[in-house]
Amino acid sequence: MCILPPPLTTPNRLRTQLQERLPAFKSIDWVPRTGSTNGELITRARRSDQPLVRPWLLGAHYQTEGRGRAGRVWHNRDGAHLMFSCAFDVFLAPQHLATLSPLAGVAACEGLRQLLPVRHQVALRLKWPNDVLWYGAKLAGILTEVTRASTAPASRDHHVVVIGIGINLADSQRLSHELERPIADWAQVCQDCPDLSTHRHADIIAAVAQSWYDSLNRATAFGFEGLVPRYQNVDALQGQSVVVMDQQQELLSGLAHGIAPDGRLLVRNALGDHPISVGDVSIRTPSPR
Repeated sequence: MCILPPPLTTPNRLRTQLQERLPAFKSIDWVPRTGSTNGELITRARRSDQPLVRPWLLGAHYQTEGRGRAGRVWHNRDGAHLMFSCAFDVFLAPQHLATLSPLAGVAACEGLRQLLPVRHQVALRLKWPNDVLWYGAKLAGILTEVTRASTAPASRDHHVVVIGIGINLADSQRLSHELERPIADWAQVCQDCPDLSTHRHADIIAAVAQSWYDSLNRATAFGFEGLVPRYQNVDALQGQSVVVMDQQQELLSGLAHGIAPDGRLLVRNALGDHPISVGDVSIRTPSPR
């Protein structure tokens, strides 16, 4: 029988547990509260008095200015979410930076799947480009941002990518009601997987952070080779009728058909496959006859 993780431990204890699990990370910190973990790491990366060696990890029990994709507010409550960000050096041409967002989503999904029994892994999927779903309900959201480090060399290909994630630990019923859409949490994952082993919160964090680290190292060394089949393995939209909206205007509708090699979503209609780089994608529910 799966036992729910205990309540979030103290920030100091959590930091110690993460340092044991993530030896490649040069700076790990966890604080009671902050404005935004993504925002804080971006500010650090731009300052010349910060450690030069990355990756860094910063987490918080509570964020007063947490945000999601397209500037949305991240709803959080102290102890009900795992919220952290990581900063990595990447060496990619500027035109390839947009691919980091779907790559971060795929890597996070793969990392979390490693914690699940094999027969339950298929329930954990990615809704392009940055929502991790559990049986179709949002379990986690990811925000990927890129900046130039203050100490970056003259090379235009050296950037710092900051990836943040918020994973729901509890509150799914309240959030589903408030947001008027299905929300999942880790407690629900445990209920749905009675054979799930007990994992500390540090195990969940480390699984995602290490997966990001490994994936970004591969991207720097080999580009985005293999991203398309990796995405297919976690794709929550494949074959679904979807609509793409931007600023409350419908851009496109059709069937989701995987991603292009550069990470753009492919939407297929009578005119062919259309690559999408911006917009909100939702599954279109058939109208009642």
